[in-house]
Amino acid sequence: MSGFRIPTPRPPDEALAGAIQAKIDAKTKPLGALGQLEALARQVALIQQTLTPTLRQPHVLVFAADHGIAAEGVSAYPADVTHQMVRNFAAGGAAINVFCRLHGLTLRVVDAGVRGSFADVPAVLNQKIAEGTRNFRHAPAMTAAECRQALALGAALVDDIHRAGCNVVGFGEMGIGNTSSAAVLLHLLGGVPLASCVGRGTGLDEAGLARKQAVLAAAVAAHPTVATVDGTDALTVLATFGGFEIAQLCGALLRAAELGMVLLIDGFIGSAALLVAWRLAPAVLPYCVFSHESAEGGHPHLLRVLGVQPLLRLDLRLGEGTGSALVYPLVQAAVAFFTEMASFESAGVSPAEADQ
Repeated sequence: MSGFRIPTPRPPDEALAGAIQAKIDAKTKPLGALGQLEALARQVALIQQTLTPTLRQPHVLVFAADHGIAAEGVSAYPADVTHQMVRNFAAGGAAINVFCRLHGLTLRVVDAGVRGSFADVPAVLNQKIAEGTRNFRHAPAMTAAECRQALALGAALVDDIHRAGCNVVGFGEMGIGNTSSAAVLLHLLGGVPLASCVGRGTGLDEAGLARKQAVLAAAVAAHPTVATVDGTDALTVLATFGGFEIAQLCGALLRAAELGMVLLIDGFIGSAALLVAWRLAPAVLPYCVFSHESAEGGHPHLLRVLGVQPLLRLDLRLGEGTGSALVYPLVQAAVAFFTEMASFESAGVSPAEADQ
């Protein structure tokens, strides 16, 4: 992995933008009547650089890993739940399984760094970096080499599904303690006060939330040279405070954008991985469809930092890629109206007259 090149996506070529908009405006409807679906159709057509976009072999990739910071009591659930939930994913019993089956999405579950083995579970892809990260209250979560290895593995998985024909991919995660990592990433890379970044995660009560805030404040203070980073060294911030699943997610996001795929972004953790990717390569953003605004406290702030508007607001705070799976039918609808809906000319319908 030492020769790994961090993917560097380029913004989609805007040369087709006028033709795309003209095709949308010619549909048998008032101008702008399909609202955000029109913006979504424009986005997909620009990503794919065609007036006839298609969605092929949609996937959701769920990366899972354990976090050393969980030892500080920052979650309402024990760390063992990460391993248990990965087995649940493999058995088809989680919410993400239900939504992927419902909408025809292929689910890939990745062990990016979970404690324990899945040797008896062939449905889990082994990309384990280590048995969880270190406790970043006391030491960097991962080494620089581990961080780059995680980025490379995430990118390689996207290469695999792209070669198999996939051009639209959603992203999810699982890892007890990972809202703590996401909160610190938002604080340091987004410039948001730490207290505004820290939420209840898996359901902390008031005392638990106060403890989590205190633990994370102490963790940031324990790495003063990293805490002063202005966002230009996102890899150092990721290695110090991230998780193996967040790092693999980041590599996957960058490579998927570089390959011109449509990226379906989930909630707080997925958006935190994207924040790192965005700091590394701002051109990743035009390839991203933001599924929803999470009920996790830091997510609205993160969306504002990115300057984006999600399609749904359902008070979700589950992760797993559930938002990505739920938004996919809207992407399908946008592509379908763009490619299948009649124009005024083809339908013989009179368009609105321009003001005289």
